[in-house]
Amino acid sequence: MIVTLAQPRGFCAGVDRAIAIVVRALALHGAPIYVRHEVVHNRFVVDDLRRKGAVFVDQLDEVPAGATVVFSAHGVSQAVRQDAEVRGLHVYDATCPLVTKVHVEVSRMREQGREIVMIGHRGHPEVEGTMGQCADGIHLVETAEDVVRLSVGNPEHLAYVTQTTLSVDDAAGIVAALRVRFPSIAGPKKDDICYATQNRQDAVKALTECSDVIIVVGSQNSSNTNRLREVAEKRGVATYMIDSVAELEPSWIEGRQHIGLTAGASAPEVLVRAVVERLRELGADEVRELDGLTESVVFPLPKTLAA
Repeated sequence: MIVTLAQPRGFCAGVDRAIAIVVRALALHGAPIYVRHEVVHNRFVVDDLRRKGAVFVDQLDEVPAGATVVFSAHGVSQAVRQDAEVRGLHVYDATCPLVTKVHVEVSRMREQGREIVMIGHRGHPEVEGTMGQCADGIHLVETAEDVVRLSVGNPEHLAYVTQTTLSVDDAAGIVAALRVRFPSIAGPKKDDICYATQNRQDAVKALTECSDVIIVVGSQNSSNTNRLREVAEKRGVATYMIDSVAELEPSWIEGRQHIGLTAGASAPEVLVRAVVERLRELGADEVRELDGLTESVVFPLPKTLAA
């Protein structure tokens, strides 16, 4: 049995930065540090930060007035920012810079008087934060079918943005549908889907060429991790998503010779290594890594937290 590791996999620069912000805030201020929503969508990471003194809340009214709060990597609406200011909260913003880029695009497009179409998943914190950058004039679509039903005020003055963690192929299909229905629609100057999402999906596509089954490490509420599973499944490879090695079922790999292994952008490498060791126990006698991109992107911490 051969285990092949995707490259790249696991943590991206935005996740590294978000976790570091919480850890540095705890070191500077002591516990508790409040975090609005899960700072990144991974149960292992969230549980570890909780043990260190982070308190995760869904709403700002759960944070005592004047306390320190971290905004998650997914970003927040303008209303949340204003609420934090009114309540005198000390804020550290862990919004991924690539999500902030989309927020800036939305504000610029609205200043130009354009209505905006947001391509994303309803209820996801990133989508809620991005759509909350303006008071009105923004519409959500999740599928090409939604595009058919979309009603806008001025089809000639329309623009679109996307959630950063979408399936690259699915997003391209929805953008194509938008361009067919609204030929004048404007898009961002640079693709909104982040480099890490793109790279990990490309790596999974390469993994499907040499795997009988693929295991994706990551939490169920992680958008980019779910997209990795979908990409592999659409290419005809049996794929399983697990939060930890405890969820790995030996029956999944029974009789299989080539096991592919990857991890979402919010899943730490320690979880991957635990799966590798379990696969060795189950009979894997070779572990190799696919050739792939080596990511060198680093996002700096806020100046107030820099060591």
